[in-house]
Order: sequence, then C-alpha cells, then structure tokens
Amino acid sequence: MKLVSTPRTEFLRTIAAEILHNYGRGRTIIAIDGTDARGRADFADDLAAVFREDERHIFRASLRNFQHSRAEQQRLAPELSDTPERLYRIGYDYSALRRVLVEPFRMGGSTGFVTEEFDPDRDAWIQPTWQTAPADAILIIDGDYINRPELHGLWLYSVLLEGGADSGSATDSAARYLAEVHPRDIVSAVVDTTNQQVPRRVLTDRC
Repeated sequence: MKLVSTPRTEFLRTIAAEILHNYGRGRTIIAIDGTDARGRADFADDLAAVFREDERHIFRASLRNFQHSRAEQQRLAPELSDTPERLYRIGYDYSALRRVLVEPFRMGGSTGFVTEEFDPDRDAWIQPTWQTAPADAILIIDGDYINRPELHGLWLYSVLLEGGADSGSATDSAARYLAEVHPRDIVSAVVDTTNQQVPRRVLTDRC
C-alpha cells in the first residue's frame, strides 16, 4: 500500500532505496540512533512503513525491551543509583539481544527469534513470542547508545538522528556516549530532524 507522499515520506524512500541497493537480498539489520527517543522510534516506524510499500518483510524492535531488570542493575552496579548513568553503563542485556534476536535473525531459515524480552515500564519479563521470517527480511531496531562498540558491528546500516529533543534526564549520559563513541563518524547516514516533517541528509567528512 502506497503512503501519501510528503517531504518526510520522500526522504525516507531515498534512505530505503539506498539500503535496498546495497542490501536488497538476505537478512538486513538497520539501527536507528539518536538522543530523542520518541523521534527515533517514529523514524524507525516510518521507515518500516516505507519498506512495506514494496511488500518487504519488516520487523521492528527496540533496545529498551532488552534491558536488565532493576534488581539485576542494582546487583551489577550497587554503587550507582537508578540513574541514566547506570543505564548507560550496565542497563542493557546485550547478551540476550544477541542470543534471542540478532543471531537467530541473521541465521535465516526457520530459526525463531524474539523482538522483545523485557518491559522496563513494568520491570517485568515479556512472555516470548517467537517469530520466523523469509530468506529476505529487514529488522529495524532503535535505541539509546546503539552504536557503542559492543553493538556497532551487528548492523549493516545505521542512521544517526540529530536535532531532535533530548531525552530529558538522560542528556548527560547521551553526551558521554557521543563523546566516547563518536557515532557520527561510524554510522551510514546522519540525518537532521530539527524539522521532523522535512528531515535532511547531513554530509560529513566520512561521507
């Protein structure tokens, strides 16, 4: 089903076309980075909708559903209170992300994968829903700190969104992430979303 053409939709179509040109066959994982959590999720959802225009098999996930429980975070870092700093340092269960989502998705075939494992709002595990995908499929995942060294090599294509609203109290840890990891230098595309309805590609020295 074709979407209504808007500047945002047309921009997302150019991103989708670039990805399909380079990774049109097999299993592709795309990461959406940025400090604006709502804007990041909306961008990922809208990009998924553009891919579905061509009846591509699309799956969505978010790093926020692969966090450690509060009790586990406290066990791992008792010296830190319940702060964005703790979330940045030990908040995410990257082992589970690899084990139940990334690795089985990349294996292809009939191997099952799970797109969410934990609900941080309820601080509770989610009953797993195992899914399978055809040989050609795309997974779009968004999240905080998604291009840190433990994760960057998992993505075939990554987008860094700039110019949106910061995630409130997480600003300090986001600034630390940007300073330590320099995602702008390693992502596939940098996008200015100061105007959410008219995003634009930012050319960097790497480009």
